[in-house]
Amino acid sequence: MLTIGEFAQLTHLSIRTLRRYHEAGLLEPARVEKSTGYRYYAPDQIPSAQVIHRLRELDLPLADVKAVLATSSVEERAGLVSEHLQRLEGQLARTRAAVASLQRLLKPTAGLSPEVRSEPATPVAAIEGTVGEAEILSWYAGAMAELDAAVPAATGAPGGLYDNELFTEGRGRALVYRPAPAPIPAIGRVHQVTLPAVELAVVVHPGDHDTINVTYAELGQWVATHALAVAGPVRERYLCGPRDTPDAAAWRTEIGWPVFRLAGPA
Repeated sequence: MLTIGEFAQLTHLSIRTLRRYHEAGLLEPARVEKSTGYRYYAPDQIPSAQVIHRLRELDLPLADVKAVLATSSVEERAGLVSEHLQRLEGQLARTRAAVASLQRLLKPTAGLSPEVRSEPATPVAAIEGTVGEAEILSWYAGAMAELDAAVPAATGAPGGLYDNELFTEGRGRALVYRPAPAPIPAIGRVHQVTLPAVELAVVVHPGDHDTINVTYAELGQWVATHALAVAGPVRERYLCGPRDTPDAAAWRTEIGWPVFRLAGPA
C-alpha cells in the first residue's frame, strides 16, 4: 500500500487534488484507516489517477468522468471523450471569433466603402426553409451540396437571403441559391425562384467570418448615416469562400441590405 503522500509523488498529483477526487467519488483510496482517516492507495490505481487528471484538465464534467471510468467499453469511452472535445472546439471557435471581433473594434482598420446598387430581378435555383441560428452552417452546407449537383457552377457566385428574425430571434427563414438563367426542373428541395428587383446597400467583407458581425455593424452605421432604412431580408453573395479556396485571407463575402431612402422633413 502507498500513503497518500507517496501516491501523490508517483502520480504528480497534489494531496489536495487526491482528497478532492476522493470526496467527489472519482478515486476511492484502497483503504482508509478509521482511527486516523489516513488514506492508502494501491499501485494499480496509478493509471486511473492519471486518466482522471487528464480528463479533468479537459474540463470534462464529473458525471462524464465517472461514466468513462465505469464503462469497460472502449467505444463508449471514446464517444464520451469525443463529444466533449467537439464541445471544446466549438467553445474555442467562439472565443477566437470574439477575440478577432474585439481586436478589430479596438484597433479599427481603414473603413470599408459601402455603396447603393440597383439589382434587377434575378432567376435562381434555390433551397429555402426555416432554420435556427445554431444549425444554419450545417443547413447551408447541405443545401449548397444539393444546388451544386443541380446547377452548373459556371452560372455565377452563390448567395443567400436571411430574414431578420434569424438574427433577432434565433430562428427564421433562409434561402440559398445559385444563379440559374435557364429554367430548371424541381429536383429534391431545389426549385426555381425569381429574386425581386431591389436597391441594395452593399459592402464586401474580406477574410473569414470571425469579424463579419463588425462589417454588418459598419454597414448598418453607414445606412443610418445616409438616411436609409432597411427593408427586407439581408442578402449575402459568396464571391470567394471555403468552397473555392482554403486560404481564408482570400475569402470575399458581399453583404447587401435592401434599403429605401427615408423621407426628409416637409
